[in-house]
Amino acid sequence: MILGDAIADKFLYGSISRVSREAPVFILRHEQTETLPGGAANCAMNLVALGAHVALIAVTGPDDAGSELRAKLEAAGVDVTGVIVSEKVQTTTKVRILAGQAHSNKQQVIRIDYDDAPLNDPELRAAILDRLRNALPNASGLVISDYNYGVADPKAIDLMQNDERPVLVDSRFRLAEFAGFTAATPNEEEFENLTGAQFTSPQQLETAASELRKRLGSGALLVTRGGQGMTLFERDAKPLHLAAVGAQQPVDVTGAGDTVIATFGLALAARASFADAARLANYAGGLVVMKRGTASVSAAELEHSILTAEVDS
Repeated sequence: MILGDAIADKFLYGSISRVSREAPVFILRHEQTETLPGGAANCAMNLVALGAHVALIAVTGPDDAGSELRAKLEAAGVDVTGVIVSEKVQTTTKVRILAGQAHSNKQQVIRIDYDDAPLNDPELRAAILDRLRNALPNASGLVISDYNYGVADPKAIDLMQNDERPVLVDSRFRLAEFAGFTAATPNEEEFENLTGAQFTSPQQLETAASELRKRLGSGALLVTRGGQGMTLFERDAKPLHLAAVGAQQPVDVTGAGDTVIATFGLALAARASFADAARLANYAGGLVVMKRGTASVSAAELEHSILTAEVDS
């Protein structure tokens, strides 16, 4: 089960044809436009690709972007009966314009966001929690994907109190509000913002992570660190440092955090240890950053990557 902010990630590709006479800017000849599920919806796509049965609780507007988003999710096998379509919101849409010479790799040159203020309608927020409450009995775990658009509600954790099923949180700015979860996957920048400090040594990072984990009442924190890999901070265990998998120079990090928490969460729901779940998430993260755009990693890709690494070692 996923609760969170579903985003329509739109990618517009074009070739540079010439410089405009109206202004010192390039003119792009449009090649294609592609809409992919982003945010919590990308987490859902990653879980489906790994073989999970997935239901999404989210909100979209009655607009074209929302229709495309729901259609892509449904076609992939995601249960979207919990997605509320409301005239009170517009579907959060991020348009990335990618440009380059003909037959060359396209680079992102600008992003345009279409979004509302964070959701604060009491009736809509109550309806979200009602749908989650009704769906949770069939779930083996819950992922809360918070991109700060208001769908993710800390009250959701209360619905899983005294429950052995894992609750995972990925929150861009509000992780401290989601106390009592099983595990979280902040990146290093988010972690530093949470603690209000920058870390110049592994010892400082370990001390701060241990204190934060205790304060939040969580079983583990998996801090993603880009090219430096990941570090797992677990109750009653030494920090586990995992070196980055694959190429040191990523192709595209868009949505990589969604892949990490999807893999980590699914492994925990299948009763893996925190350490083994983190190792799987590290492999998945290494694979997805080598793909362009909002992407996912399949179970077959993950298995192949692990087996290849074992042979090489």
